[in-house]
Amino acid sequence: MVSGQQAPPQEIVRYAGPAAFESCFAPEPISVGRSRHVSGVFLRLCEVPETLAGSVVLCISELVTNGVTHGSGDVSLRVRCLEAEIFVEVSDGSPVPPAMRPASADATSGRGLVLVEALSGGWGASTDGRTTWCTFHVPEGRPR
Repeated sequence: MVSGQQAPPQEIVRYAGPAAFESCFAPEPISVGRSRHVSGVFLRLCEVPETLAGSVVLCISELVTNGVTHGSGDVSLRVRCLEAEIFVEVSDGSPVPPAMRPASADATSGRGLVLVEALSGGWGASTDGRTTWCTFHVPEGRPR
Protein backbone atom coordinates (compact mmCIF):
# COMPACT_ATOMS: atom_id res chain seq x y z
CA MET A 1 0.00 0.00 0.00
CA VAL A 2 1.28 3.49 -0.83
CA SER A 3 2.09 5.69 2.16
CA GLY A 4 -0.78 7.97 3.12
CA GLN A 5 -3.49 5.70 1.70
CA GLN A 6 -5.96 4.04 4.00
CA ALA A 7 -6.64 0.34 3.79
CA PRO A 8 -10.12 -0.46 2.46
CA PRO A 9 -12.60 -1.40 5.19
CA GLN A 10 -12.99 -5.13 5.71
CA GLU A 11 -16.42 -6.45 4.91
CA ILE A 12 -18.12 -8.44 7.65
CA VAL A 13 -20.41 -11.19 6.45
CA ARG A 14 -23.51 -11.68 8.59
CA TYR A 15 -26.25 -14.30 8.46
CA ALA A 16 -29.26 -12.74 6.84
CA GLY A 17 -31.67 -15.62 6.46
CA PRO A 18 -31.66 -19.05 4.86
CA ALA A 19 -28.24 -20.15 3.66
CA ALA A 20 -26.76 -23.38 2.35
CA PHE A 21 -23.59 -24.94 1.03
CA GLU A 22 -22.75 -28.15 -0.72
CA SER A 23 -19.36 -29.78 -1.09
CA CYS A 24 -18.07 -33.00 -2.54
CA PHE A 25 -15.19 -34.97 -1.00
CA ALA A 26 -13.01 -37.83 -2.18
CA PRO A 27 -13.66 -41.04 -0.24
CA GLU A 28 -10.52 -40.62 1.85
CA PRO A 29 -10.16 -40.30 5.64
CA ILE A 30 -8.75 -36.75 5.33
CA SER A 31 -12.13 -35.68 3.93
CA VAL A 32 -13.70 -36.07 7.36
CA GLY A 33 -11.50 -33.30 8.82
CA ARG A 34 -12.11 -31.11 5.77
CA SER A 35 -15.88 -31.53 6.15
CA ARG A 36 -15.64 -30.55 9.82
CA HIS A 37 -13.63 -27.43 8.99
CA VAL A 38 -15.84 -26.11 6.19
CA SER A 39 -19.00 -26.87 8.19
CA GLY A 40 -17.68 -25.07 11.27
CA VAL A 41 -16.86 -21.96 9.23
CA PHE A 42 -20.29 -22.02 7.58
CA LEU A 43 -22.12 -22.36 10.91
CA ARG A 44 -20.12 -19.45 12.38
CA LEU A 45 -21.12 -17.30 9.39
CA CYS A 46 -24.73 -18.29 10.05
CA GLU A 47 -24.24 -17.24 13.71
CA VAL A 48 -25.34 -20.63 15.01
CA PRO A 49 -24.75 -20.83 18.76
CA GLU A 50 -21.41 -22.48 19.53
CA THR A 51 -22.82 -25.41 21.50
CA LEU A 52 -25.30 -26.28 18.75
CA ALA A 53 -22.64 -25.81 16.07
CA GLY A 54 -20.42 -28.29 17.90
CA SER A 55 -23.18 -30.91 17.87
CA VAL A 56 -23.88 -30.30 14.18
CA VAL A 57 -20.20 -30.59 13.26
CA LEU A 58 -19.84 -33.80 15.28
CA CYS A 59 -22.82 -35.35 13.47
CA ILE A 60 -21.45 -34.21 10.11
CA SER A 61 -18.15 -35.86 11.01
CA GLU A 62 -19.90 -39.13 11.86
CA LEU A 63 -22.03 -39.16 8.69
CA VAL A 64 -19.09 -38.29 6.43
CA THR A 65 -17.02 -40.98 8.17
CA ASN A 66 -19.77 -43.49 7.39
CA GLY A 67 -19.81 -42.36 3.76
CA VAL A 68 -16.04 -42.68 3.45
CA THR A 69 -15.88 -46.01 5.30
CA HIS A 70 -19.01 -47.82 4.13
CA GLY A 71 -20.10 -45.90 1.04
CA SER A 72 -19.16 -45.98 -2.60
CA GLY A 73 -17.57 -43.15 -4.60
CA ASP A 74 -17.34 -39.50 -3.66
CA VAL A 75 -19.11 -38.23 -0.55
CA SER A 76 -21.38 -35.21 -0.91
CA LEU A 77 -22.25 -32.93 2.02
CA ARG A 78 -25.08 -30.40 2.01
CA VAL A 79 -25.91 -28.16 4.97
CA ARG A 80 -28.90 -25.83 5.03
CA CYS A 81 -29.33 -23.28 7.79
CA LEU A 82 -32.92 -22.09 7.98
CA GLU A 83 -34.59 -19.81 10.50
CA ALA A 84 -35.58 -22.59 12.91
CA GLU A 85 -33.73 -25.65 11.59
CA ILE A 86 -30.38 -26.88 10.35
CA PHE A 87 -30.66 -29.69 7.83
CA VAL A 88 -27.66 -31.92 7.01
CA GLU A 89 -27.45 -34.43 4.15
CA VAL A 90 -24.54 -36.74 3.35
CA SER A 91 -24.70 -38.80 0.15
CA ASP A 92 -22.53 -41.43 -1.49
CA GLY A 93 -23.00 -43.97 -4.25
CA SER A 94 -23.93 -46.95 -2.11
CA PRO A 95 -27.56 -48.10 -2.11
CA VAL A 96 -27.06 -49.81 1.27
CA PRO A 97 -28.84 -47.70 3.92
CA PRO A 98 -27.09 -46.98 7.21
CA ALA A 99 -27.93 -49.12 10.20
CA MET A 100 -27.13 -48.77 13.87
CA ARG A 101 -25.10 -51.66 15.11
CA PRO A 102 -24.15 -52.69 18.61
CA ALA A 103 -20.63 -51.79 19.68
CA SER A 104 -18.77 -53.51 22.46
CA ALA A 105 -17.33 -51.39 25.25
CA ASP A 106 -13.80 -51.71 23.84
CA ALA A 107 -14.73 -51.18 20.16
CA THR A 108 -13.11 -48.21 18.44
CA SER A 109 -15.98 -47.72 16.00
CA GLY A 110 -19.68 -48.39 15.61
CA ARG A 111 -21.18 -45.55 17.64
CA GLY A 112 -21.60 -42.89 14.95
CA LEU A 113 -25.32 -43.23 14.36
CA VAL A 114 -25.95 -43.55 18.09
CA LEU A 115 -24.30 -40.13 18.49
CA VAL A 116 -26.29 -38.69 15.58
CA GLU A 117 -29.52 -39.98 17.13
CA ALA A 118 -28.61 -38.55 20.55
CA LEU A 119 -27.50 -35.11 19.35
CA SER A 120 -29.87 -34.36 16.47
CA GLY A 121 -33.59 -33.71 16.40
CA GLY A 122 -34.00 -36.65 14.05
CA TRP A 123 -32.19 -38.61 11.38
CA GLY A 124 -32.96 -41.01 8.57
CA ALA A 125 -32.02 -42.18 5.11
CA SER A 126 -33.47 -41.68 1.66
CA THR A 127 -35.50 -44.52 0.16
CA ASP A 128 -32.65 -45.35 -2.24
CA GLY A 129 -30.19 -45.58 0.70
CA ARG A 130 -27.72 -43.11 -0.83
CA THR A 131 -28.40 -40.13 1.44
CA THR A 132 -28.36 -39.98 5.22
CA TRP A 133 -29.78 -36.85 6.84
CA CYS A 134 -30.22 -35.28 10.25
CA THR A 135 -31.89 -32.13 11.55
CA PHE A 136 -31.30 -29.73 14.42
CA HIS A 137 -33.65 -27.21 16.00
CA VAL A 138 -32.27 -23.66 16.07
CA PRO A 139 -33.30 -21.88 19.28
CA GLU A 140 -35.21 -18.62 19.10
CA GLY A 141 -33.45 -15.47 20.18
CA ARG A 142 -30.08 -16.35 18.72
CA PRO A 143 -27.89 -13.40 17.68
CA ARG A 144 -28.57 -11.78 14.33
